[in-house]
Amino acid sequence: MKLLIASILTSFLLIGCDSESKTDDIAYFGGEIINPNNNYITIYSNEFERDTILLDAQNRFTYKIKDLTSGLYYFTHGGEFQTLLIEPNDSIMLRLNTSDFDESLVYTGNGSKKNNFLIKSFLNDEVVSKKFYKLQHLEPEEFESHINKAKQQRLEHLERFVLTQETSPLFRKIAEAGINYSYYTYKEKYPFGYFGNNKLIHYKDLPDEFYNYRVHVDFNDVSLSGVYSYNKFMDWYFHNTALKEYYHNGSHHKFDRQALDYNLEKLRLIDSVIDNKTIKDYVLKHATRVFVYNSSNAVQSQSMLGSYLAKSTNDIDKTYIKNLVNSTLSLYPGNKVPSIEIVDFNNNVIDLHDVIDAPTVIYCWSSNFKFSYRNSHYMMKNLKVKYPNMNFIAININDMNTSSWKKTLNLLKYPTENEYMFKNPNEAIQKFAIANSQKVLIVDTNGHIIKSNTDLFGTDINELIEATLALN
Repeated sequence: MKLLIASILTSFLLIGCDSESKTDDIAYFGGEIINPNNNYITIYSNEFERDTILLDAQNRFTYKIKDLTSGLYYFTHGGEFQTLLIEPNDSIMLRLNTSDFDESLVYTGNGSKKNNFLIKSFLNDEVVSKKFYKLQHLEPEEFESHINKAKQQRLEHLERFVLTQETSPLFRKIAEAGINYSYYTYKEKYPFGYFGNNKLIHYKDLPDEFYNYRVHVDFNDVSLSGVYSYNKFMDWYFHNTALKEYYHNGSHHKFDRQALDYNLEKLRLIDSVIDNKTIKDYVLKHATRVFVYNSSNAVQSQSMLGSYLAKSTNDIDKTYIKNLVNSTLSLYPGNKVPSIEIVDFNNNVIDLHDVIDAPTVIYCWSSNFKFSYRNSHYMMKNLKVKYPNMNFIAININDMNTSSWKKTLNLLKYPTENEYMFKNPNEAIQKFAIANSQKVLIVDTNGHIIKSNTDLFGTDINELIEATLALN
């Protein structure tokens, strides 16, 4: 699962299990990691209790879960993560290759069939999600017909699976929710693609029955809180429903996702719609985090923080968001880029400040997003040719050993003199407010930030580089 890197995900991911399903049973989890990025995996069923499992000399592991609580568990390795459903007497073995993490993942053993079904369903969601961007330009009725037909086919496939396999009610609930909430999410995303930012005010012109399915939504089902599509739906539902207040008095025309009043309204709705504290705290944290990552206005970030702190009940989350706001403020233009240790290709540990001796583009990348880092490295190569007086350095953000990182660089034949790893990726993610797979900063000769959240493929990248060079 590659939407965000695991070191961020594990700090806000909501993991829920039915508190009434506790038993004294045990289960086993084990397997083999091919091309491991480090020598361990972690497993957890909530963000406060996690275990580290070391790989042996053959890159295998075994783990016994005592006092099992049936539900979704998470395992991470090298910056990626996946879910598995563990129930009493399961003995689940996995085999995966880190070079193709999700696609190579296969389970065997007792409890494997249900988990192979869930991973295939997840991969199917990724395929369907790509098709959605073509469907979102269809008229509402035609769009709805397409996704309803696809949803029904998947539900029928689930029904056939349940009839031929011995499964639990919990499995069926999770599998069915995974399908339904995927398509509910497409309905919530639809107006943003169909109307676009310039005409989104017309979202209210959609057919009255377009969102009838909402009567079936349970915003407080903790047993679904580990289901990816359930959490994704929550995100888009509040994106969508906050539009009513955003457009109510005619003060807005073109949609601005970073508008403060729009985001404050999302927090208000989350607080009023969701009763379960665990789910509410997660959704509040996610909405606030996304806003803060993309904010370039200190007053607005502080305003969003104040609203969040008044609504959240999770003290650990509150501390995280406070630190995140401080980190983003420290990255505003004019401030010096944070001091942090990085590792070069020869395993030398140095301070980031020591490699900045000219105007520099700093590109942080993740090994988990092959298409992204290949394109970005290619773009950096072209920009270097175009701007020889500009330095370009790339820093890998993954929690992996140096041999895996070097293997990636050698495989793709990247020059190594300007390639680095963060010595402590978790610290870097916090300091540099890295939200997803990459972050690009532009600094001057003295390391002062010119731009802290730009895009190598953005229309203004050339202007930013030229303006930075003109300062030196």
